[in-house]
Amino acid sequence: MKVFAVIAIVLVLGACAVVGLNYMENYDETFYTKVDNSKVKELSSNEDMKYEYTLDCYDKNGKEREFSFKTSRQLREGAYLSLEVRSLGVHKWEEVTYEKLPQPVQEKLPAK
Repeated sequence: MKVFAVIAIVLVLGACAVVGLNYMENYDETFYTKVDNSKVKELSSNEDMKYEYTLDCYDKNGKEREFSFKTSRQLREGAYLSLEVRSLGVHKWEEVTYEKLPQPVQEKLPAK
């Protein structure tokens, strides 16, 4: 009887782990921001990522959220970025034009 209980618990925990990992891998959202080099911190490490930005970002509906992400170089002041955010934070970023920003984000991030 105890063996069946242990097997049942292991199966339930395994199923929870699979569902959790699937969610973490498939959670993907895009946020937008504008580079502000006054909010960059130079990291004192020998790694490739030498700078860390902490910026106010907005989802496609204009909802604000703060994110931190690392880069290998300082970014162009005033550049607009599209951030791919997964469950563990910013996965990647790319520079975009103002016109590519959703309308609610354009209202939050004024044109240059």
